[in-house]
Amino acid sequence: MGDEAIAGLRAALKVSPDNVPLRVHLARTLASLGRHEEAEQELREALALAPDDAEVKLALARSYRQQGKLSQAVVIVEDLCQRRDTPPAAHVLYAALLLAEGDVRGAVTQYKLGVEADPQVADEQLGRTLGIGEGYDAGEVVDGRVREAWQEPAAEPCSDVERPQITFQDVGGMEAVKEEIRIKILYPLQHPEMYQAYGKQMGGGILMYGPPGCGKTFVARATAGEIGAGFLSVGINDVLDMWTGQSERNLHSLFEQARLNRPCVLFFDEVDALGGRRSDMRSGSARQLINQFLAEMDGVDYSNDGVLVLAATNAPWHIDPAFRRPGRFDRVLFVPPPDAAAREDILRIHLRGKPQEVIDYASLAKHTVDFSGADIKAVVEQAVEVKLREAIQAGVPRPLTSKDLLAAARALKPTTREWFSTARNYAVYSNQGGIYDDVLKYLKL
Repeated sequence: MGDEAIAGLRAALKVSPDNVPLRVHLARTLASLGRHEEAEQELREALALAPDDAEVKLALARSYRQQGKLSQAVVIVEDLCQRRDTPPAAHVLYAALLLAEGDVRGAVTQYKLGVEADPQVADEQLGRTLGIGEGYDAGEVVDGRVREAWQEPAAEPCSDVERPQITFQDVGGMEAVKEEIRIKILYPLQHPEMYQAYGKQMGGGILMYGPPGCGKTFVARATAGEIGAGFLSVGINDVLDMWTGQSERNLHSLFEQARLNRPCVLFFDEVDALGGRRSDMRSGSARQLINQFLAEMDGVDYSNDGVLVLAATNAPWHIDPAFRRPGRFDRVLFVPPPDAAAREDILRIHLRGKPQEVIDYASLAKHTVDFSGADIKAVVEQAVEVKLREAIQAGVPRPLTSKDLLAAARALKPTTREWFSTARNYAVYSNQGGIYDDVLKYLKL
């Protein structure tokens, strides 16, 4: 039933492609079916048609949050909450995002602003967590900060250490990135005597940055598989906690788990949410977490030999400069969209096992310049949807053709271009130390 509804909405959009409410309705329908990436794409197109529409921006922020893209969601709601016509629901969403970052005081403030403007937007669970609403004594919240004694701190996180089976052979392209990782991480394990001769310890950190969907997480997992090391993936929800001091304890516990399973790759996704610029922080607890992060990486009290720290971010300009000092993330690698050869490999992976004619991968690669790996997956999925409709009508599966995939590629725009429009400004005007030279090279500036 859901597929039929979506097919009907897509058909209506072909007749009226500039109908913003219809496109938002399609996005909400997709989101209700768990198809969040497609919902995001529809909302982005709606926002391109109506760039000042607050409701569309709010819907896109919600879509980002549902996918765990919290930093992108924060950017949108911060802008919304500065407007005179701020939707009350935007304040409540902002409160949830601030709470995830550990800023309880800010979360309380935003939640109250939203509920006072419109009581209908109240979130009972969020209000209960913040100690706001019926049944709570005002004394339980002091200046927007929940008292430590209000509830016992959460238990220390316990994440499973993976043993990935994928290696660099499974990573298409990205040779420069892989070679840097070999120098920093692989060779010390494979030639320990050489590194010992020079007094070089195994360990340290690599920060990967670039547009979303280009394989940063996949490369991190393949790094662990390449050397048979453990792999511990850390999201912001594994660290951030609303109780005073608990976030720092969570972070220490994760580093300890990596030290106990060395060699171990400790991977931080969306690290900008944990290591943002301290000068931009509004709460002392957030700054304290960054100090704890730096201390753990320095290994002042504990040896990090054999702990290999990788991190990924879409916004390196938001990361505190202290993280880039020697011994911390002293390798900052740009992960660009896949090149032509890599795009061919990604297409082959996503088409594997599907009915198809002989596909002209080289031609498709030429028509998907700037597409991320996630964009290429969307191309294949859109082509499959079209074929499914034909197959249902005909009663037999129809093979995918190069023409089908080319039509899908032309209907989609690479999502990386939005990222590059932002990165270009930092690369041109804020490139102290040459950190963004690779971006300038990619953009041929």
